[in-house]
Amino acid sequence: MKRRIALPRSEGVTSRQAHADLPPGTYERELGRGGFFGPATHMYHRRPPTGWRTWEGPLRPRAFDLNRIAPAPGDPWAASTVLHNAHVQYRFWRTSGAMDTLVRNADGDDLLFVHEGRGDFFCDYGHLVIEAGDYLVIPRGTMWRVAFDGPAELLMIEATGGAYGLPERGLVGAHAIFDPAVLDTPRLDDAFRAQQTPDGQEETWRVRIKRGGEISTVTYPYNPLDAVGWHGDLMPVRLNVRDIRPLMSHRYHLPPSAHTTFLAERFVVCTFVPRPFETDPGALKVPFFHSNDDFDEVIFYHRGDFFSRDNIACGMITFHPCGFPHGPHPKALAGMLNPKRAATDEIAVMVDTRDPLTPGPVPDGVEIHTYIDSWRPPPAGEGEAG
Repeated sequence: MKRRIALPRSEGVTSRQAHADLPPGTYERELGRGGFFGPATHMYHRRPPTGWRTWEGPLRPRAFDLNRIAPAPGDPWAASTVLHNAHVQYRFWRTSGAMDTLVRNADGDDLLFVHEGRGDFFCDYGHLVIEAGDYLVIPRGTMWRVAFDGPAELLMIEATGGAYGLPERGLVGAHAIFDPAVLDTPRLDDAFRAQQTPDGQEETWRVRIKRGGEISTVTYPYNPLDAVGWHGDLMPVRLNVRDIRPLMSHRYHLPPSAHTTFLAERFVVCTFVPRPFETDPGALKVPFFHSNDDFDEVIFYHRGDFFSRDNIACGMITFHPCGFPHGPHPKALAGMLNPKRAATDEIAVMVDTRDPLTPGPVPDGVEIHTYIDSWRPPPAGEGEAG
């Protein structure tokens, strides 16, 4: 078994505590392994470590405006693939109304996040009403369809070859962040029974099954969502962001891993929801610069004012591959120690993957190619170090 080299040292001018009481005129950067859980060193720089002038080559921070994705009404398998690797497919689905077919994913669990819209989710296990802000975990092999009241937009995050679970909560216990009791499950209710094919009647229903990225279609002379009962511990679950109660510290800016919502084998899903800013005068109030060299990072911006980013609106994503430092934009540094408000006002979904992500064939106009320039320093006098 490999034993890592662990020799804590301190050199030059540093703070005693990470993310707090930075030496005057410095910017902190964390070089970490294992996604904020492994060994780490904190560097103190005279200038922001994202102050590049030019960038050449394919490795770069990127942003995508998913509001420009073309609709794929009624067919989740036609949703645009924005990013992917062997263990995750990250899609954005713009749809409307009711699906007239059923679908089943034989490639892995699906996690849906409803960005816009309200409607009904029908599956083998029953019926759920879903709305904006809902996460919906759909186990691999589940047959399902949705019927929205109007237009809808959803993130679809497939755990290819894997399954979703909940993170260990450690010292804070199993009921922190959200109590598992708030998770809703499908019910065999009146709405579910109403969509079944009546006895003695025949109607055509197709099931589109995705396996290995290819689609097979099975046709039934009745609606196969016809269960009359079930028992067990494998089922879809729903969680709304309003039921997430984030961990907080008034003296220390917590890393993104403190906001982990779901785990898969090779990636994590975190949720950022409104919370008070840190109140200790010396504590950082914005995300710290970091070189997280084991994970690619993707953030989807759902609602609010995204305090660490400039010119990012709802329905957009940022993609920061591992291999370079990243962190708050220059204007956000003005609030590094003295925020302009008492609390954050944002809801965002972050996915961190252990394996490199590859952008999908998104249409022209979806990628924002000028994002690489958004860390250029502002005019003198703005965004000074603390």
